[in-house]
Amino acid sequence: MFARSSIRQAQPGTAAPSLAWHALSGDAVLAGLSSSRQGLSDHEARARQATYGNNRLPVAPRVSALEILGNQLRSVVVLLLVAAAALSLAIGDHVEAAAIAVVLVINAGLGFTTDWRARQAMAALLQLEAPRALVLRDARLRAIAAEHLVPGDVVQLDAGNKVPADVRLIEAADLSIDEAPLTGESLAVEKAADPIDAATIVADRRNMAYMGTTAVSGTGFAVVTGTGAQTELGKIGSFVSSIQPEPTPLERRLDVLGRRLAWLTIAIVGLISVVGLAHDVPWPLVLQTGIALAVAAMPEALPAVATIALAVGMRRMARRHALVRRLPSVESLGSATVVCTDKTRTLTTGEMTVVSVWIPFEQLTLEDAVTASHKAHRLLEIAALASQPQVTGDTAERAGLANPVDMAVLATLPLFGTNADDLLRRHPRRGILPFSSARKMMASFHEDGAGILAFVKGAPAAVLPMCSALRFDRGRRPLEHGVRADLQRVNETLARDGLRMIAVASGDARDQTDQALHDLTFEGFIGIADPVAAGVPSTVALLRAAGLRTVMITGDQRGTAEAVARQVGLMDGPAHVLDGRDLSTMSPGELDERIPEISVFSRVSPEHKLTIVSALQQRGDIVAMLGDGVNDAAALKKADVGVAMGLRGTDVARQASAIVLQDDRFETIAAAVEEGRIIFDNIRKFVFYLFSCNVAEVLILLVAGLAAWPLPLQPLQLLWLNLVTDTFPALALAMEPGDRSVMTRPPRDPHEAILSWPFVTSILLYGGVITLATLASFWWILQTRPAAASTAAFMTLALAQIGHLGNARSDDDVLNPTRAAANRFALGAVALAVALQLATYLSPVAAVVKVVALDAREWLLVAGCAAIPAVAGQFGKLLRARGSTSAWELLHRQRG
Repeated sequence: MFARSSIRQAQPGTAAPSLAWHALSGDAVLAGLSSSRQGLSDHEARARQATYGNNRLPVAPRVSALEILGNQLRSVVVLLLVAAAALSLAIGDHVEAAAIAVVLVINAGLGFTTDWRARQAMAALLQLEAPRALVLRDARLRAIAAEHLVPGDVVQLDAGNKVPADVRLIEAADLSIDEAPLTGESLAVEKAADPIDAATIVADRRNMAYMGTTAVSGTGFAVVTGTGAQTELGKIGSFVSSIQPEPTPLERRLDVLGRRLAWLTIAIVGLISVVGLAHDVPWPLVLQTGIALAVAAMPEALPAVATIALAVGMRRMARRHALVRRLPSVESLGSATVVCTDKTRTLTTGEMTVVSVWIPFEQLTLEDAVTASHKAHRLLEIAALASQPQVTGDTAERAGLANPVDMAVLATLPLFGTNADDLLRRHPRRGILPFSSARKMMASFHEDGAGILAFVKGAPAAVLPMCSALRFDRGRRPLEHGVRADLQRVNETLARDGLRMIAVASGDARDQTDQALHDLTFEGFIGIADPVAAGVPSTVALLRAAGLRTVMITGDQRGTAEAVARQVGLMDGPAHVLDGRDLSTMSPGELDERIPEISVFSRVSPEHKLTIVSALQQRGDIVAMLGDGVNDAAALKKADVGVAMGLRGTDVARQASAIVLQDDRFETIAAAVEEGRIIFDNIRKFVFYLFSCNVAEVLILLVAGLAAWPLPLQPLQLLWLNLVTDTFPALALAMEPGDRSVMTRPPRDPHEAILSWPFVTSILLYGGVITLATLASFWWILQTRPAAASTAAFMTLALAQIGHLGNARSDDDVLNPTRAAANRFALGAVALAVALQLATYLSPVAAVVKVVALDAREWLLVAGCAAIPAVAGQFGKLLRARGSTSAWELLHRQRG
């Protein structure tokens, strides 16, 4: 044991003595903390507070705004934009430099705002602290600020109050505590003061109570064993603050894309420079060509279009009740391969409900019992009479004041035309024996002529021994040994289905004591469950069809978790359940080997949840984690996409998440996955579009340089195409509706880069067609009117790129009017881009971008050449639709 002096000598800010307090007797705990049942003196409490500090949860270290802003400027794509801006300044194009700077500011501003909000996750933990506590000081009970509690303080716990620190119970009278925010336990936990095994996990420590949980019923005295950061809640806070967010798949892909783009640009500029110098081309022309190539290779609109695409997805998700807090997570959810979810109030309703009734010897659903059985009515009435009137309303339920079992029983009465008040008028109550952890049942005594009638409901193990007979066709039949065994089997069978079984009995009583409850008549069983929420099984099936595995991670008991998993379709074959106790003994290698086959993790702690998410990520999975409690916060932050419940979720869970489901429906996660996939498809579409256009620009300059032709496109013309003409069609692709197959195909490989080789091949082929069309126009007019050749190339390239939008919109043809009009933004973008391009033909813009007038024959040539890429693309799609195996079909296949 620890002596008083050992506590006094601790250094400031250190933890209290740490023992397996739950394994010691109450007196041994008091001795170990140098305290007594009369509590501490004020003098001793002040001394300990100087040692251990205030009972406050730690707040995440503040990160300066400048550091957060700096984090937004580290990606390769952003650095390339900075380089492009510098290049624009070098050639004297201040307008271009300013435009790129605006893009940088928008991107950095969005990233800064979301990152800043995420930093508030730790601060939200403070909202769970109890502001006041009843504590024994100098042997007197007084109310003090909870932050002044210290290890060794003796506190009183009462129904409706939050537990102010981690405590070891030394006395408990009918005390039960709602631990759902911490452990995920769906029902209030009955507490007792007796010591338990040292190896017992947190969720099963019936003689401990933890900060942030709420006393539901009864009262008790407890000694404080942990305060502030040393509480279980504080440890979760430490987990949350220590987890560094991982880059999302989109961020990783864009970084890879940026690095490849940087090397490609350097290589092309270097190649052209070497070729030019080798042919004795003057330095000014080499520099001009190099600058033009660098500008052509740089898709300036890419970051802005990517940000806008994600913002569009965010709005779409908001319409489907998914609020996005971090933009890149929109796409991450579409790449998810595993959905990890809590059970209580996520897969289930979180409300205890009577779902079945068993009367000798017949099992009925609640609906059948209400409509067809007098005996079932009697059973439910007796159970209602043996229930306490309940405080109702959202506030009472959130405070944990309502008894969920009694509420479930009383809720059945209106179904067959009665209520608790009517029952009590017919059967006036004389007294009750309240439910307690020792009794495991409740008895209600009522007037019955000259005698007393007892109605009892409770755990079968407590009620059946009181019974000597069985209700049978309005009469009684002796409860023989064989019948008792049959009843026990019924109880066990229904319990395996995930039901909480309540036994009901009635009989005469001599008085209103426990001893009077014998020779009762067994009436039947009531099966109570936390039912599966509407739409969950179909959503699990939809996710499975989309290639996503759903994994339940819950603090509930194994049997309950397994039953719910079977109901929602997580386990169609043999059970694949791993208990938290077993998980604690597994090595990382063993977990890595078994985790692909585990559908349900039961009785887990917050540390276990973090371990499970990390193990899945180590296997290469993209993990979406759903949760609503404090115990989920660390896993929510660690997951690739943390998804919190918006209505009933704690502030900690919401702040640690990237996405919040505003309607708390599991179905919404499938809708969010669908939108995420659509967004990624659209990102690929506009990357395909932009890069096809940029490849064409580079190839045009490269071929012309190798052929020693005049420069077909001026740098300002390339800047116009990249920042104006290309941007609006690319933005329209962000609005493209999803394909019908989006939720019937497997997730994309999370390690696949955006510029995979098949994707690059497709870009090169389309870019090559645009190049040939543009060079054909340029070469033809170069022979007849060299001064107009650059203008012809500029106009041909612009119109060809605009026409190429139809190729990028879908792998299928867009000639069908319905399909063409499916994205009205695309039609508007085409009209706007054509108008802007034609505006360069007018003064004074023509002089700036060096455009000259073309005659009608030249315009006809430009229009004909510009139509080639669009016609070729749509023709290839028609060939594929007819089963052709042409090169064009291969081209379109590779885009997928």
